[in-house]
Amino acid sequence: MSEVNLADICIVNIKNNIVSILGCGWFGLALAKKLISLNYAVKGSTTSQEKLAILQAENIQPYLINFTADAIVAGEAFFEADTLFICIPPKRNSTELHDYPQKIKSILAAAKDKSKNVVLISSTSVYADENKAVNESSETNPDTDSGRIVLAAEQLFKVLYPENCTVIRFAGLIGPDRNPGRFFAGKSNVPNGLAPVNLIHQTDAVGIAVKILEKQAFGRTYNACAPNHPAKMDFYTNAAKSTGLAEPNFIAEKKDWKIVESLNVPEFLGYEFEVGI
Repeated sequence: MSEVNLADICIVNIKNNIVSILGCGWFGLALAKKLISLNYAVKGSTTSQEKLAILQAENIQPYLINFTADAIVAGEAFFEADTLFICIPPKRNSTELHDYPQKIKSILAAAKDKSKNVVLISSTSVYADENKAVNESSETNPDTDSGRIVLAAEQLFKVLYPENCTVIRFAGLIGPDRNPGRFFAGKSNVPNGLAPVNLIHQTDAVGIAVKILEKQAFGRTYNACAPNHPAKMDFYTNAAKSTGLAEPNFIAEKKDWKIVESLNVPEFLGYEFEVGI
């Protein structure tokens, strides 16, 4: 058995120990809790005064941060971190949706020279439903407003952080409080029933983010999507049935679909998914 160099272990542990998470919502809070359990020092932000106590109760250093397209109101210490995760998806409101890239620009300006690494949480909506498999080397051609907006934010990020731009493109997120059985429960004639689903469980979403930190695998784009893609009608019918909800009825057709694959997650992270879809 080879000897373990304790000095090397200390260097690895200290190297990326302070993490700031902008947006401790459904994903951000789960990531923060996991990092705390792994002995990272975590700063977390919220726009709600009431949520500060929740963060503090989880041993997350809480920050009240408000931002618009024009400005950010935040303590500068929040951005002083080894890694900053930007976990604020664009809101559905049309005005706020189109302000999203400018908000990201303001956040990146605030983080400049303070956050060593920046990870932007994005979406696989940057790929259009063009009836084929896509991966990180595929052309991005979004066919929805939200997809176009998050792609614009990604491109802005790459301009401002050209040498260290890390993007995680999540597929549809499921898990605690996001029971997929409820999505179509009791509905009839749901279209596109044979189309493959692209989903990821919260456990694996967090796991991939943690693995990037552990391996210091910054500077790349990662598609974060479970490797299995059952038909929409099979997955959502089983999800409804397993939770005692009314089963939906789908049209057995396959049009306007994609299969999201990843080259970078297995190659650079070696991550093994824990939750099957």
